[in-house]
Amino acid sequence: MSEQKTPDRSRADGAARATNPLAPLGRALLLTRLGLVSERLWRCFWPLATILFLAAGLVFLGILDWMLLEAAWALAVLVVVGAAAALLWGAIRFRWPSRQEALIRLDETLPGRPIAAILDTQVSGAQDSASVALWQAHQDRMAARAAQAEAPAPNLRIADRDPYALRYVALLVLVTGLLFGTAWRAGTVADLMPGSGTAGLTGPTWEGWVEPPRYTGLPTLYLGDMSDDTLRVPENSRITLRFYGDVGDLTLAETVSGRTGELPSASTPEQSFSVTQAGDLTIHGTGGRSWSVEVIRDTPPRVTLAGEPDLSADGTLTLPFSASDDYGVVGGTVTISLDEDALDRRYGLATPPDARAPIELPLPLSLTGDRRLFSEVLEEEFSAHPWANMPVTYSFRADDAAGQHSQPATLQGPLTAPRFFDPMAAALIEQRRDLLWARANGPRVAQILRTLSHRPEDVFPDMGNYLQLRTILKRLEAYNTAGLSPEHQDEVATALWDLALQLEEGDVGDALERMRQAQERLSQAMRDGASDEEIARLMQELREATQDYMRQLSRQAQQQNEDEDGSESRDNAIQLSQQDLQSMMDRIQELMEQGRMAEAEEALREFQQMMENMQVTQGEGGQGDSPGQQAMDGLADTLREQQGLSDQAFRDLQEQFNPNAQRGESRGNEGRDGGLGRGQSHEGGGEGGEGESPGQQGGQQQGNGGQPQTGQSQDGQGGTGDLAQRQQTLRNELQRQRDGLPLGGPEGEAARDSLDQAGRAMEGAEDALRDGDYAEAIDRQSEAMEALRDGMRALGEAMAEQQQQGQQPGGQQGQSNRQGNALDPLGRDRGGQGSDYLSRDSIGDGQAYRRAWDLLEEIRRRAGERERSESERNYLQRLLDRF
Repeated sequence: MSEQKTPDRSRADGAARATNPLAPLGRALLLTRLGLVSERLWRCFWPLATILFLAAGLVFLGILDWMLLEAAWALAVLVVVGAAAALLWGAIRFRWPSRQEALIRLDETLPGRPIAAILDTQVSGAQDSASVALWQAHQDRMAARAAQAEAPAPNLRIADRDPYALRYVALLVLVTGLLFGTAWRAGTVADLMPGSGTAGLTGPTWEGWVEPPRYTGLPTLYLGDMSDDTLRVPENSRITLRFYGDVGDLTLAETVSGRTGELPSASTPEQSFSVTQAGDLTIHGTGGRSWSVEVIRDTPPRVTLAGEPDLSADGTLTLPFSASDDYGVVGGTVTISLDEDALDRRYGLATPPDARAPIELPLPLSLTGDRRLFSEVLEEEFSAHPWANMPVTYSFRADDAAGQHSQPATLQGPLTAPRFFDPMAAALIEQRRDLLWARANGPRVAQILRTLSHRPEDVFPDMGNYLQLRTILKRLEAYNTAGLSPEHQDEVATALWDLALQLEEGDVGDALERMRQAQERLSQAMRDGASDEEIARLMQELREATQDYMRQLSRQAQQQNEDEDGSESRDNAIQLSQQDLQSMMDRIQELMEQGRMAEAEEALREFQQMMENMQVTQGEGGQGDSPGQQAMDGLADTLREQQGLSDQAFRDLQEQFNPNAQRGESRGNEGRDGGLGRGQSHEGGGEGGEGESPGQQGGQQQGNGGQPQTGQSQDGQGGTGDLAQRQQTLRNELQRQRDGLPLGGPEGEAARDSLDQAGRAMEGAEDALRDGDYAEAIDRQSEAMEALRDGMRALGEAMAEQQQQGQQPGGQQGQSNRQGNALDPLGRDRGGQGSDYLSRDSIGDGQAYRRAWDLLEEIRRRAGERERSESERNYLQRLLDRF
């Protein structure tokens, strides 16, 4: 029976397939159609879903709890309008998928498109039984393949429609609100509200903050988190309260603001006020709170003076002080006013003074650290002020961020400034003070200046200063006749100040004269009863001047050869070491510190006489300089020669751009050759001979009046060809010195390399001079001088290395005997050199420093003169940038 039923069932299925070939695909076709529906719904209504997700997420996150009521309504309207628009847009675009579209989507997932094959009809061969059988077999095979079809997953990707992924942003907000918002904690929302929590979700709520002033640096307090009934807040803190619910459910009562006049209603939903006094703060209503408010007062800043006005080493007034504030000092002022009650109103000060405003200075603040408590120093320079060294009143005031001012800290004392100890300079400064005190003193000042200049040869060491004073006097008398205006008053005062500075400091090129002036100023300061700081400053100047003088004596002794008569006189010469000189000056300073000014002045006079009578001798036995010392001296001479050539090239460049300029325009550097000092040539072995020192050459030139002959250079040739020839000669001499360097090792090789570099720079300068390119020549000469200095530095290091190893350059051991003739005036061994030679006697110390500074100032002055040509000023600016 079963065998008979199976064929029957097969025939029945075949008949069913013949009638409806898609019957086995009913389930898969339904699922495919539902997938198409979901795709089209998502593609059409994803904006609506995004808006709804975002709105729900914001609600779950509690955004409505802190938004204003008006803002919440506006947001709700916006959400509704946006959702309606998105719904309308999706409804217009949505199309329900047909059965045919589902068949096509399902057939696309099967290999060979069997569903389409099942639905096909045989066209040709329908009458041929073999063709029909073949067609039926094909249909059965396609039907079997189609029966295995499964519904495809819907394609929900809409990246092309939502390129900014807004749907994911909305989904993230929704998930965050569900996980961390109030959606799952609806029963505990009341506990999150301020107050006792007895109010329901729909009842009145409040929130509030206390914001201290920003300058206090304290954090903002949230009143809902305050469990204590007492609040301690800084003065002027800002309290902000917000009430939610029906108006009138919550009201405010406070006595901390001190507000008067028209006040807002106690039930206003949002209130803000400042705390100015202690009192109570109460919120009446369901869930309200009450606090007792204590105010932390902002105390005014304080400032105290920690010392007396003092004079620092650089001539500035220093006055220490301390300032403090509970939250930090932000500013302040220092007022200096004249103390007329303590002023000695005699001579020019007896005249009623002109009105002059007090000195106003900002209070110096600490740049780093805590400004709640700090100590600083007022540093200002008042040497040129009309009240210099007069009694004044210092008033310090500090300010804080709240606008409060401290009580002034006052001090009466002098307006400390450097004093003038040259008699003529001090007299000019006194007359300048009287002129600035009152313009009515103009005739009196003119009369005194005329008296001071009556016998100029007795009081002016330089007639140029006398001529300056006479010019100032004539100008002042003319102004007095026409009426002395404030501008003329300041002009004459400035001229008197400049002249007094020249007389006090001078432009001393000779070390002995500089030392004499330092001694005279120190002696005058002791007689005038100067302060300890001024005496210490003058004593330091004397030490420096003495060291320069000793170095000058040492160089002169190395350059000159003693004859036999001179060697006999050396037997009776007194030898002094550097320690001896330091001990003598220390003794003078000790006497001054002890107040024994008479003894100190006598010791100073003896020291001055001894220094003037000092003789510097060579070592006994005819010992000559060591090879290392000779090489160092030769390089120093070469460097001076190169500096002279550079100065002469610079002056030729200046004359090239300004042909009408006089060659002797610089008083301290006369002639076309430039010079190390007044009337001194850089030409080395040019005219003066190799045995002459620079000082001797300068003397010869001064004997001729210091005037170069016009139309030619001092060597008699002139022109760039002569400079190029001298540059070539100097380069050859440098090559000879390099080949004769006695030292080896790394330092010696470094010295040779530097000298090679200097030689190449000299060769470039020589070529530039032959081409007439002065600017390029000066640049190359500068490179040569820099390389020469590097070579001398390396040579000194090599000599120091040998000395540390117990070997003097030249094989001689250093002598430390103070009695021996091998010591120079500073107590150093003349047979050996070391680092002391390089650091004290090389070209980079002493007068060379002053000479370099003078040259730099001269370049700055000329670069600032507008009447010079643009090309010349550009070159001068390049020199300043280089050095």
